[in-house]
Amino acid sequence: MRFLLIHTSGAEGSVALASDSGVLASAPLPGRSASERLLPAVRRLMESAGWRLPDLTAVVVVNGPGSFTGVRVGLSAAKGLCEAGGVPMIAVSRLALVAAAIDDVVVHAVLDAGRGEFYCGEYAGRRMVREALLHGDEVRAVVGNGTVVVCEPKVAEAFRDLNPQMVCEPSAEAALPFALERARTGTFDDVALKDANYLRRTDLEIQARLRTAQ
Repeated sequence: MRFLLIHTSGAEGSVALASDSGVLASAPLPGRSASERLLPAVRRLMESAGWRLPDLTAVVVVNGPGSFTGVRVGLSAAKGLCEAGGVPMIAVSRLALVAAAIDDVVVHAVLDAGRGEFYCGEYAGRRMVREALLHGDEVRAVVGNGTVVVCEPKVAEAFRDLNPQMVCEPSAEAALPFALERARTGTFDDVALKDANYLRRTDLEIQARLRTAQ
């Protein structure tokens, strides 16, 4: 199996080539440079490996949550490459990658969503239990005494009372175990219908919170 892995949802982006034997090559996308550097980096890696798009088992993309611009850039590029090569797509949550960095039965991954809100995902192994956009008090109520894992110092400080485990921001390579599992079971995403994983609140939730605050 051959995979092109794309992650532009975090503070630092990256792209990688991998097979069922492991990661073969990777390239960083520093800062907010993904929109300019992603496709040239993909081209360089593919040419260096002697791979063509139709040779891929799937294009794997981290589809959020995270930077709105970064999420859109990565997902749009992945969809375009899938269409051009006629290959399947596998979308993986950034929360899933953060959670997978810790070997525990149940893990709560937490990411900064801005404006006092947080992206929170509960995972059992690589299986998602739930993901949601929550306020700090809601995060504390959800995680209870469970294991909390974060990759951002700001979030670690916000929840220091929960003793969070700090890990590095996952790179594109971290999506490989998910890609292998999904490819082996033939579980691919619909390229046309798959959307970004923004985890926005519904209108009903926003209205209910406003009424509570009044």
